[in-house]
Amino acid sequence: MMDNSNLTLALLNLFLPLLSFAILIFFGKKFGDKAHLVSLALIGGMLAVAIRFFSNVFHHGTEPILETSIEWFTTGKFSVDLGFLINNVAAIMLLVVALISFLVHLYSVEYMKGDPRYSRYFAFLGIFTFSMNGIVLADSLVMMYIFWELVGLSSYLLIGFWFEKESAANASKKAFLTNRVGDIGMFIGIMILFFEIGSFQISGLIEGVHNGAFSGDMTLLTIAGVLVFMGAVGKSAQFPLHIWLPDAMEGPTPVSALIHAATMVAAGVYMVVRIFPILTPDALEIIAYVGGITALMAAIIAITQNDIKRVLAYSTVSQLGYMIMALGVGAYQAGFFHLTTHAMFKACLFLCSGSVIHAMHHALHELKDHDTDPQDMRNMGGLRDKMPITFWAMFISTLAISGVPFFSGFLSKDAVLAGSLSYYHYHHGWSLFLPIAGFGAAVITAFYMFRLIFMTFFGNSQNKDIYSHVHESPFKMTFPLILLAGLSFAIFFTLPSTINPFDSHGWFTHAVPMVDNVAGLNMHEVEEGLHHAHHSAMMISLAVAGIGILMAILFYLFKSIDAKKVANTLNKVKLYNLSFNKFYIDEIYNILLYKPFLAFSWLCSKLDWDLYDQKFIDGWGWITIKLSDKSGEADYNWLDQKIVDGFGRLTQYFGRNLKLTQNGVVQNYLLGGIMGLLLLIIVFQQF
Repeated sequence: MMDNSNLTLALLNLFLPLLSFAILIFFGKKFGDKAHLVSLALIGGMLAVAIRFFSNVFHHGTEPILETSIEWFTTGKFSVDLGFLINNVAAIMLLVVALISFLVHLYSVEYMKGDPRYSRYFAFLGIFTFSMNGIVLADSLVMMYIFWELVGLSSYLLIGFWFEKESAANASKKAFLTNRVGDIGMFIGIMILFFEIGSFQISGLIEGVHNGAFSGDMTLLTIAGVLVFMGAVGKSAQFPLHIWLPDAMEGPTPVSALIHAATMVAAGVYMVVRIFPILTPDALEIIAYVGGITALMAAIIAITQNDIKRVLAYSTVSQLGYMIMALGVGAYQAGFFHLTTHAMFKACLFLCSGSVIHAMHHALHELKDHDTDPQDMRNMGGLRDKMPITFWAMFISTLAISGVPFFSGFLSKDAVLAGSLSYYHYHHGWSLFLPIAGFGAAVITAFYMFRLIFMTFFGNSQNKDIYSHVHESPFKMTFPLILLAGLSFAIFFTLPSTINPFDSHGWFTHAVPMVDNVAGLNMHEVEEGLHHAHHSAMMISLAVAGIGILMAILFYLFKSIDAKKVANTLNKVKLYNLSFNKFYIDEIYNILLYKPFLAFSWLCSKLDWDLYDQKFIDGWGWITIKLSDKSGEADYNWLDQKIVDGFGRLTQYFGRNLKLTQNGVVQNYLLGGIMGLLLLIIVFQQF
């Protein structure tokens, strides 16, 4: 029996952000600089609903909190339903989305103050939050796909919010089009599943697979799973479709915190969690390697970036790779756990970077300096004393992402790395790459994150004039930093089961237990492997985090090692440039995809315009014109002037001559009549 109160709450959770969008997009100008009050009230209501659902997590176990659907449309046997499926995973995700969205709205009040499109910005945040909630609540892949595309539209609007900047306009188009590539694969995969099972419902798909819908052809199920996963490759910025996310930093920094840290990019991971029970071992293996490659590659790129937001962007790509790799190796629980912890500390990191950029921007504005880049860490330094709240919040979040004990990232990364070790234990061979990628990315993450901390907050200021004008951000910006930094501590994820910072078996583990019914995968083996690998993973994780932090201290705090000399040495074998230029992937795509496509488009244009239009179509036009000229000439000179006009002239001739016979003399008429009669008599006598 359906719980009507939960259904009402679910509808409120979904439509309150849409109401915010509708009010502000149509009446935003009337609210002016108070537009945020509408958004904060409605998003605050959504947060309250999300907290209400989250409270059920401790009571429902594996049973859904709400599962309901209605028929959307039907055409014969083809029927599509829309509905809600809220289980513990969805409830946790709803809280993550609502909390980050509310804090970003609050933060944006100060960050976006004075923007000429202030109300439109909050409207766009509303439509994005609505779209993201739709993905979380969806009980079917069709409904998820609808909101998937809406999230793509929303991110396009937010990334390109400052569309007057060419870089922002290009970034929004790049994000939108790159995601379409993955979405095409996702759509094909959804249709394969439907035509084999006859359902779009997530529960129906899981039941169909377990009842043997693909028992005769598991390869087709593998293909379908990988194709659906392509949607996650796009949304969660996995290799090779990761190229859009760093460029998306052209949007406002609060947007980066909302979209590129906690919600949109996590949608792909969440979707894979939803369909995890129907993924075959072969599909999961592909997913694991994609995640491993992404985690390591993005971490290597982040080392050499100097833009504070780009460092965090590649960090996000790398951490998303961790989550995807965890799902691929079967560590379903660890992947979603890392999604949740990452949402808190990465949103905090992005908002902290926004606080620094905000302070730098205002300092440069006061100095009337329009040439210095406020996002380049080489222009910073020594900001710890000037911005203490921002520093401590960013430092705590950095400890969390680096995997330091007592912080949330340590728990979730430890679980992910244990999964990679366990996978190698059972599979051997090339699967060795996965723990190498995992631990390699971990040591690099610790290094580049502390590099960011030391370059931004420690040492001497690179510009004394800028330094003198920098100040801490207002409370509306620092409050979200304080809250998110607090949520980066491990204790919030281990209570009430344990207060041991090395033990991840807290409320999260009980709320999201390992699934036990997966297509062709022995989850008991996975769980046992994770248990045995936990201690080894923890020890190695601590070691690599320590090495990464120590190297950053030597390079950027004590400066015992000259970073420039090392960079020059590495560049002799092209390693530094390889990282700095992002493995030249954009350039490779430019050579292999963009230029050939543009050349092909140019060729098609030439064929269409120069050959088809000018020679063929215009040729027929020339022939038609010539035929028309000849036809007109024949019509005018011959038909009109010779025949039609000729008959007219003949009629006129006879008319002129016959009128001479009409002189009014009766005798002449009588004489003419008699002569005519005689002529007729003579003619008839001849016959």
